Amino acid sequence: MKKFFLSLCCLVYVLVAKSQTHRLLFHTDYGDFKVVLYDYTPKHRDLILHAIQDQVYRDALFNRIISDFVVQGGEHDIDIEKREAADPSHHKPRLAAEFDDRAYHKLGALGAGRDGNPEKASFLNQIYFVVGKKQTNKDLDQLELKKGIKYSKEQRETYLKIGGQPRLDHDFTVFGEIYEGLDVILKISQVKTDKQDYPIQPVHFELSEIKTSHAQ
Repeated sequence: MKKFFLSLCCLVYVLVAKSQTHRLLFHTDYGDFKVVLYDYTPKHRDLILHAIQDQVYRDALFNRIISDFVVQGGEHDIDIEKREAADPSHHKPRLAAEFDDRAYHKLGALGAGRDGNPEKASFLNQIYFVVGKKQTNKDLDQLELKKGIKYSKEQRETYLKIGGQPRLDHDFTVFGEIYEGLDVILKISQVKTDKQDYPIQPVHFELSEIKTSHAQ
């Protein structure tokens, strides 16, 4: 059943991947997985591509892991807060949110972390992958009322059959998704953590761009 579920996810995600321009390879302690970046969230797409060129994610860690929620990596909230607090100019660089109905928090979605700023602007060097869980129609109906949004037929079917974290929609920017190796992020989501959601054993990842001619 699990293999069928993962096969269904991969089929859906590969169709999305073929229509986009840029793809990434994540090499982790638990295996590799591939991600497609959405062309309809260009600022976040370009941010992570430039970060790869500048080796921002060199020796990076997945440092906040919550089962059935997210696997977060890059610069941690605490480190960002300390760095910005020590800056005498009190500069807090952020990237403006990019919300698109095609980019939502389904299982395997790639999002940008942020703090509680009212503009919902993203941190520059923090990413997360959605793990989440299957939703019910009641869950989605309640979220529509609470958030003042309307889920499309496709979004509803995805959340019902595959799962995700719809309560994050229109609050955090989604700018890509895993299209191969979803089982790897699911394994990582189950590692043991402490009370602050840090993995007991470090979970490293390296990040590189897959050239289009070699993308699968």
